[in-house]
Order: sequence, then C-alpha cells, then structure tokens
Amino acid sequence: MKIGITGNEGFVGKHLSNALRLFPEEFDIVDFQKGFFEDQEKLVQFVADCDVIVHLAALNRHNDAKVIYNTNVRLVKQLIDALEQTNSKAHIIFSSSSQEDRDNIYGKSKKTGRELLTDWAKRAGGKFTGMVIPNVFGPFGNPYYNSFIATFCYQLTHNERPKIEADGVVKLIYVGDMVNIIIDKIRSGSGNSLFSIAHTDERSVSDILSLLEGYKNDYMDAGVIPLLGDIFEVNLFNTFRCYMDIKQYFPRKFTKHTDPRGAFVEVIRLNVGGQVSFSTTVPGITRGNHFHTRKIERFAVIKGEALIQLRQIGTGEVMDFYLSGNDPAYVDMPVWHTHNIKNVGEEELYTIFWINEFFDPKDQDTYFENV
Repeated sequence: MKIGITGNEGFVGKHLSNALRLFPEEFDIVDFQKGFFEDQEKLVQFVADCDVIVHLAALNRHNDAKVIYNTNVRLVKQLIDALEQTNSKAHIIFSSSSQEDRDNIYGKSKKTGRELLTDWAKRAGGKFTGMVIPNVFGPFGNPYYNSFIATFCYQLTHNERPKIEADGVVKLIYVGDMVNIIIDKIRSGSGNSLFSIAHTDERSVSDILSLLEGYKNDYMDAGVIPLLGDIFEVNLFNTFRCYMDIKQYFPRKFTKHTDPRGAFVEVIRLNVGGQVSFSTTVPGITRGNHFHTRKIERFAVIKGEALIQLRQIGTGEVMDFYLSGNDPAYVDMPVWHTHNIKNVGEEELYTIFWINEFFDPKDQDTYFENV
C-alpha cells in the first residue's frame, strides 16, 4: 500500500512515518515535500502515486489569525484540486481537532477543511476519514507550538521556569497511541467523515507541571529514575527526556568507593523499584554475612567465580550456590536468611546487586551474622 503523508516533517507526521517504516512489506511511503503545495504539478503527481493520503499539513500558530485560517483551508482546496485532476480513489485521512467547535480560528479552519473533504468524497465517490483529535503529546513536539507539554519540557530541561497561563483539565492522547489509530484506519480501509478519537488521559495543567518538575529534580538533578505510576507517566517521562541536551548531560560519572577488598559502585536508584549496584571483589574475599527482615535482594555474578551461601536464622543448614560469569546467573536472598558472597576464583569477581529500596543509614534493615 502506497502511503503519502502531507506534513511528514511535523510532530505527528514524523511519528507516523517512523511507525509505518516498521512494516516495509506492508507499506511504501510516497515522498512528500513541503514545496509540493507551491507546485501544483508536483502535488498532482504525489496524489496520483498514493493509495492513502494522510493530510496532516497545517498551520497551528501565527500572529495573524486570518493567516492560520486561510492557509489551512487553502491546503485542503489544493489537495482536492489534485484529487479531482487525477480522479484519485485514494483513501484521504484528515487530521482535524477537538477545537472544531471552539471559538478560535484554528478550530474553525480544521472544521471547514473536514467539511470540504466530506463534500469532495460525496461528489467524487471518494473515501474519506475526518479524524477529530484531542490534544496530542509526546517526544519531539515543538515547544511553543505543538503543545504546552512540549513547552514545559523544553523550559525545565533548559533551566527556564514554566508559567501556567490558565489551569484546567486537558484531554490528552499520546502520539504513539494516535499513530496506532491512524495505522489501524489505513489497514481497515473504511471511511468515516466524522471519526472522533477518544482521549486516553485527563490531567490538569498544574498536575502535569508538577510531574515534570519532579522528573527534573529526580532524574536530571539527582540521577534517580522517578516514580512512574501508570503508562501516562511513563509516556510523559519519555517525553520529558527527549528535550534534554544529551551530549551535554552524558556521560554521568559514578561515585566509586574502594577499600582493600576491592571497589563498590552504586549503579542506579529507581523510585519505581529500589537500587542497583555492582561490586568488584578480590580473590579470597567474602562480602556480606548479614540478613534483612523486609528487603528483597538479588545477587548477579557477571564476571569471575563466586560462592553464595545462605543460612536461615535459627538453623544450622548452609546452602551453597556456585556462580560463574561464564554462565551468568543470580540468586535471590530470602528475608531472615543470612548470606554472603565469596570470590573463589583467581580473578576479580564482578557482581551486580539489586535491592528494592534505597540504602538508608538511619534504617538499614541490615543485621550482621556469619553464615
């Protein structure tokens, strides 16, 4: 199926193009360039080559409201002219907005465009889907243009202070979910002149800003993976991260603690689930000989040869587990079991540790007893 996307360099257009390329045997993307709307001959050729056209090209913001309306309506009319010149039977999928019925020029321009394409489909026997879309957010949106979330993310990652102009509950959909709906519509081949897409989340502007400020404090400033309570927060966090200056931010150096036994490095802290660390242990050295009453802990050997021993408190049975970095494996430490790990090889032992909560020197839940 040959798919053409007007506005393929825009926010949703880029995501849609990237998603379609995951299915090279199913979809072939027809090249589109912004200049095609300035050259009707090229636009006609583009239309002639397409089985499906997703019309996303539009102007969202401009100092002159008339420019927004006139531009968006003009683009639709030019597309209709090209469709008529080629007697195209392509399925036209148009992105309108939940702002259709609001008193703003952008919403009016999208509603007019959808109605014009509906009339074309009736007149020409064409196939048309007019999507009415809620507020879309996600990675790579343009700040100060696509959404307030993009603006907030950019400001926070560039040490600027966001300001809420007007608080209120906003209906949202993640761009990945939006793209999946478009692809499903392409596959179905069914037209629908008014196809209202349901939002997936409702959040207040102030609540979203609070979450984003938390990501700034936890992730950027402290290197902690923040608490992500649901898929919306996962998507919001991934959106936030894309606005960071990765080249400037990474790499981040670990703090390395050394003593005669070897080295210890805390690898990661996760508000979603505890703390990850790794250690090096020189031959013959044993670490541990302690137990926990509430913590969940896992030892994973990634290099060298190790003996992990466990003994339930109050019993005399010692359980031995031999692990090798040549065949990576792990052992989980049950509560009320004293445990240790010993380097029984001839090279340094590398071990990764995960535990389900941060180390707190005031509340260690660590009790020493030899295995």
